[in-house]
Amino acid sequence: MVALGDISELVGGGTPSRGVPAYFGGSIPWITPTDVTKLEGRYLTSGKESITELGLSKSSAKLLPVNSVLLTSRATIGFAAINRVPVCTNQGFANIICGPRVVPEFLAYVLEWMRDHLMSLASGATFKEISKSTLKRVEIPLPTVEEQRRIVSLLDGVTEIRRRAETAREKAHAIIPALFVYMFGDPLTNPKGWGEVELGQAITSIEGGKNIQAGDDNNQLRILKVSAVTSGTLKPEESKPAPNGYRPPPSHMVRQGDFLFSRANTAYLIGATTIVERDVKNLVLPDKIWRISWHQQLVRPAFMLAYMQSKHFRGLMTSIASGTSDSMKNVSQAKLRKLRVMIPPIEHQLEFERLFASARTLTRSLDDGTKISLKTQQALFAEVFA
Repeated sequence: MVALGDISELVGGGTPSRGVPAYFGGSIPWITPTDVTKLEGRYLTSGKESITELGLSKSSAKLLPVNSVLLTSRATIGFAAINRVPVCTNQGFANIICGPRVVPEFLAYVLEWMRDHLMSLASGATFKEISKSTLKRVEIPLPTVEEQRRIVSLLDGVTEIRRRAETAREKAHAIIPALFVYMFGDPLTNPKGWGEVELGQAITSIEGGKNIQAGDDNNQLRILKVSAVTSGTLKPEESKPAPNGYRPPPSHMVRQGDFLFSRANTAYLIGATTIVERDVKNLVLPDKIWRISWHQQLVRPAFMLAYMQSKHFRGLMTSIASGTSDSMKNVSQAKLRKLRVMIPPIEHQLEFERLFASARTLTRSLDDGTKISLKTQQALFAEVFA
């Protein structure tokens, strides 16, 4: 274990005055934390902005040599990139110029593995920041240079596997909305001229739970949070423990096949929807999530799920939601039932349902694979650096 300051030089960043146009738009890449957090991969050669030689000389920014480790140190802490060309950064970084004893890629992996620890060392009232003086005292494991390179090669392999899994997962999740538009057209324009009805005509019932305070963490009975449905896939872990002794009515228990709808959420997420595709135990509906049942001779749940996740329907939710704050909007049953929706023939919906089931099987498999690859990466990191 060695102190970071003993094996490297730590350099800050800076921002030229925005009031002087001559400072910006030059040939020197000027990196901000967003450039790093949105980076795909480890290396960067440019950022969203650049500055001039004059801007560099008139600010506290420093030109960093190739293969420096750019570590975000303010607000968003512990993300690292390595520059392939000379760059400078703003003051949201603690930039590390590596000495001969440390491989930059190894150091980047170590610091990212230590992200939680680094965040615990940060201070500040408005936003958290870890100082260069604190970072200099942080100790890291330091094997030989040869061993560092071997570890980097190993971790690069598992990181690439994870990245490919995530890419495949993203592409798979795009299949269903594309299939919906291909089969039924954009609901906004209804180009195929499907008939329309008020949504209430397609609904047989709407059930919700109760507003209940959290209980003992050891209670296995869990109450869903609205965040459990915002991704379009049920996340049972997004829940809170029920109070000790609480006995919900059977109608409040979440069941496989339930069609769940978030009637209260942020302006962007109001009306988030999912279908419970797997058997679940000990999950309870809150007051902010409804279970909607459908007239299945008129509409199929898979069709309605894709419809309600469309951009058009998301816009409708925003237009009928009430509430003075964007952080918590509400939709009433009366307004939801009055919305007009297109209803294709049931045989078309059944065909979509069949293809939907195949696509969901694929996405579930890739979701599981992504989780496994993440756990594998985390376990390997712990094995290497612990």
